[in-house]
Amino acid sequence: MSRSTIKVTYRLETPGDIEALAAKIASDQSTGTFTELPGETEAVRARCAARVEAITPLEPSDTPSFPDPGGSGPYHRADAVISYPLEAVGTDIAALMTITVGGVFAARGPTGIRVMDFDLPQEWAVHPGPQFGIPGSRQLTGVAEGPIIASIIKPSLGLLPEETATVVKQLCEAGVDFIKDDEKLMSPGYSSLEDRVKAIMPVILDHEQKTGKKVMYAFGISSADPDVMTRNHDCVVAAGGNAGVININSIGYGGMSFLRKRSKLCLHAHRNGWDILTRHPGLGMEFRAYQKIWRLLGVDQFQINGIRAKYWEPDESFVRSFHDLAEPIFSPADRSLPVVCSGQWGGQAVDTYRQTGRTLDLMYLAGGGVHGHPMGPAAGVRAVQQAWKAAESDVELADYALDHPELAAALAKWG
Repeated sequence: MSRSTIKVTYRLETPGDIEALAAKIASDQSTGTFTELPGETEAVRARCAARVEAITPLEPSDTPSFPDPGGSGPYHRADAVISYPLEAVGTDIAALMTITVGGVFAARGPTGIRVMDFDLPQEWAVHPGPQFGIPGSRQLTGVAEGPIIASIIKPSLGLLPEETATVVKQLCEAGVDFIKDDEKLMSPGYSSLEDRVKAIMPVILDHEQKTGKKVMYAFGISSADPDVMTRNHDCVVAAGGNAGVININSIGYGGMSFLRKRSKLCLHAHRNGWDILTRHPGLGMEFRAYQKIWRLLGVDQFQINGIRAKYWEPDESFVRSFHDLAEPIFSPADRSLPVVCSGQWGGQAVDTYRQTGRTLDLMYLAGGGVHGHPMGPAAGVRAVQQAWKAAESDVELADYALDHPELAAALAKWG
């Protein structure tokens, strides 16, 4: 019998007894129920019962995370670590999510529950992890060092395949390293994946023939039907493509597992829908826990928003996410490339460099910040490149822009 355990950290809030709540969660999610059972023997508990390992009190609050008609302050808060025997859960992700996450939010008593982290035993290293990850992304893009400079096709929806190919040609000639379909673009009637591949890949391959540089293009291959997704994957591979955009929450754990086993593409994860799980601070799941599962399933590149993002996420959350991705789960090989995105245009490059620990192991992804540049998308790419040169040189953007007109124009418009 395995003695390994899976430890899950929960942030709990309740008007009652935190220790009692943690014990109830451990019981309800393993061997116990609302009453004593004759079959719940010491032998059964020893084999399969979850146990509260530690409780770290946090500052209480007079205001609950959710309305609590029967309660009154103060609302006690703590981080509780509960261990689940590997014998009871195994290494299946569906089992993990069902036992340690799925039923926890149905518990009576808490006014807040948030899954903060998974501490997985070595037995979980059976999952494949990234096929390409950081070194593979660098090799495929030809960027041995420094940030991988990337862009998104804009407008997000509406361009015909031939129009998209024209934009791709402009970006390739401007020196971009990576281009992707917007996550909303999969296979619409006006621009099917097949037609888009036929229009774009000749541009990519022609540019490679002329310059020796093969710009990585990630096509939107997601589908809820694994067979369709496989056909989409095969279409890209047959045309000489090397990357795909995966809407991970839409295809689910099973879809990702199915794809990873068959994939020859570098898998670029868009996490749309993650906000449903995390936006409320008293409920849901921290990115630290969330990202571990997708990395084990095989995400090579992981979008995580950025500094001064266009969405709700604060900078400190992005910085935590960046450092979470940098930390190996079992080995450095299971690290996914962090993709800095969401309203980026170069103006955030210096702050991104400084706040993430002056590392250049990242992809810097600008959509509107490239296509919306007043001098055109080629100048938009150059402005982003110049901003990162300023960051690496520890020079302020305004100073670097004095003799770099593309960066100066970007600062004049957005800075």
